[in-house]
Amino acid sequence: MKEYLDLVKTVLNEGNRKASRTGVDTISYFGAFYRVDLSKGFPLLTTKKMEWKSLLNEVLWYLSGEHHIRNLREHTKIWDAWADEDGRLQTAYGRFWRRYPVPESNAILDGEIYVDENHRFVKKEENGALVFDQVGWVINEIKNNPNSRRLVISAWHPANAVISKLPPCHYTFTFNVNDGKLNCHLTQRSGDIALGIPFNLAAYSMLTQIIAQETNLELGYFAHTIVDAHIYVAEKGSVNEKLDHLEGLKLQLTREPLPLPKLLIEKKSIDKLKFDDFELIGYQHHEKIKFGVAV
Repeated sequence: MKEYLDLVKTVLNEGNRKASRTGVDTISYFGAFYRVDLSKGFPLLTTKKMEWKSLLNEVLWYLSGEHHIRNLREHTKIWDAWADEDGRLQTAYGRFWRRYPVPESNAILDGEIYVDENHRFVKKEENGALVFDQVGWVINEIKNNPNSRRLVISAWHPANAVISKLPPCHYTFTFNVNDGKLNCHLTQRSGDIALGIPFNLAAYSMLTQIIAQETNLELGYFAHTIVDAHIYVAEKGSVNEKLDHLEGLKLQLTREPLPLPKLLIEKKSIDKLKFDDFELIGYQHHEKIKFGVAV
């Protein structure tokens, strides 16, 4: 996919080397942006083999609203490095997408206003805490007020993020309806170009297609802003050699992108979708490239 390869070239050609939290240096570029026309096919990377089953299971896990990975672990180990032995996470995307905390009454200041337990998209947890379903609200708003410019979903809770082992990288996204088409813009604070970005691109494009289908809209664009877009680099013979992503990305730049596949989704509400309701058609790809994960 040309848009992805152009992103790789931008970071390589215009980025600067700097240290990172992981102990592995990066080539870092500030404020990367690209957008993909979703009507041209499902943007699953073709210049390397993508793990489709892991990707789909992760998206379904997000939509479940779970704050642990006990069920996800049966399909992929992608989150194991950040979970405890019981599979609990300090921060989980689905938790905030589907169960964002509503402030308790004694925490609300004069003049502020929040939803209460009578709101359609508020639920009560087992411990009595109130939570708000952002995804459910956005779908309902698209159906009833498609011209809204407030179709925002946030996975960022400041009081959680400052002490979490891994606060959300892709922390907020916004939908937009234009000319009968559904568009999605994702903002990401930190983006691993080799490993994370291909997954993020496909995951949010899938989510856009799910919601477009449920709201009877055509597919528009997926747009993506990455504040710190980076490539991990390590010298041969160093202790971090296996975490170098540079050579694998250079290899992808020599490969010709193949035609994009199509994604078919059963026409069900978002809360009833299962793994078998998704069918990936015509996925052609080059050989897999193994990239190490810097934790």
